[in-house]
Amino acid sequence: MQLGFAMLCAGSVRAKNTMNIMLTNVLDAAAGAISYYLFGFAFAFGTPSNGFIGRHHSFFALSSYPERPGADFSFFLYQWAFAIAAAGITSGSIAERTQFVAYLIYSSFLTGFVYPTVSHWFWSTDGWASASRSDNNLLFGSGAIDFAGSGVVHMVGGIAGLWGALIEGPRIGRFDRLGRSVALRGHSASLVVLGTFLLWFGWYGFNPGSFLTILKGYEKSRPYYGQWSAVGRTAVTTTLAGCTSALTTLFSKRLLAGHWNVIDVCNGLLGGFAAITSGCAVVEPWAAIVCGFVASWVLIGFNLLAKKLKYDDPLEAAQLHGGCGAWGLIFTGLFATKRYVNEVYSGDSRPYGLLMGGGGKLLAAQFVQIVVIVGWVSVTMGPLFYGLHKMNLLRISAEDEMAGMDMTRHGGFAYAYNDEDEVSVKPWGKVGHTSQSSTPTPPLTA
Repeated sequence: MQLGFAMLCAGSVRAKNTMNIMLTNVLDAAAGAISYYLFGFAFAFGTPSNGFIGRHHSFFALSSYPERPGADFSFFLYQWAFAIAAAGITSGSIAERTQFVAYLIYSSFLTGFVYPTVSHWFWSTDGWASASRSDNNLLFGSGAIDFAGSGVVHMVGGIAGLWGALIEGPRIGRFDRLGRSVALRGHSASLVVLGTFLLWFGWYGFNPGSFLTILKGYEKSRPYYGQWSAVGRTAVTTTLAGCTSALTTLFSKRLLAGHWNVIDVCNGLLGGFAAITSGCAVVEPWAAIVCGFVASWVLIGFNLLAKKLKYDDPLEAAQLHGGCGAWGLIFTGLFATKRYVNEVYSGDSRPYGLLMGGGGKLLAAQFVQIVVIVGWVSVTMGPLFYGLHKMNLLRISAEDEMAGMDMTRHGGFAYAYNDEDEVSVKPWGKVGHTSQSSTPTPPLTA
């Protein structure tokens, strides 16, 4: 998935900032690994703990981990992948105008503290709002169901990116003097499509992989049916939501803009994936189609709102991951089925989706999750970005932004526009230089 984020980001920015965005994606993983190892994993899953944050000493820097059955190093590695996904989402929102040091600071803080705290709340067996809480003292008797992270991962990354982009302001030239939107198109649709397919493939680790185990039976009377069936169903719901959102975006944007746009379709696909990530394990396949259809319009609506508010996000990350992630939590509260909720979360009479006859308790828990994630990320990441802004560590200078960060900050462009050392033999037999520029090339010298 990190490779998918890197390709998607690279294709969505202008060529003069390709090296910069690729480096930030590498560092999201690298810096995130160290901060998550030192602090994040303990804050997220340290147990025994309290409902707010993990605090068991053996989990810091994995000092004496694993120390109990069911916990092993593979679990740390899997959760690190989720943490750096949240950081990768944020880097897209603030692309093309952010200082390199700011990336290092926010990425370490997000993966080491902000994200782990949220994942503790909703994924740890000690978390105050977790649907898997071990003492069965569940929020509204239900707990918030966020199976693979529509809120924990996507909303956290999206809201963090929202604050970063708001405090930085739009890129130079994004809006003209009259306030009208000016498209600053990414330089490679090919990289966008490549990144989208890589993310699509990675999502099967994100969603079905969140079961962690496969060989678990549900009913003795049906030995052919068990968690392996739920894993497959989760892959199906994930696929249907993304594909429905992609098609809905395709035809909707055709009506709104008058053309078929592959970039919009790719973003629509990812919006459907972000939305279904919460309820992928507890809804019927037909409901995933509803999820994807609405997710497309959520993304379109937030993009229109962003233009009106003169908000600039090169990857549409806040709209896509924040907006569609929030819709995914609401969707789960509406469409989660009784049977699947009880199977996946090992209960007999747990609350389930409102529209499936399960009452409003689960939906209420989902709204609580949306509110607390928006609030927590805002009071942590907002002041961080504002502090970096006040210390002149957030945004690059106007001169550097116009020239492109690859040249001013990273030693040169990602692409060789002018290869003056290339020698070719012309059709009439004369040897000379070839160049992609219109500037004449000086003759060869000894």
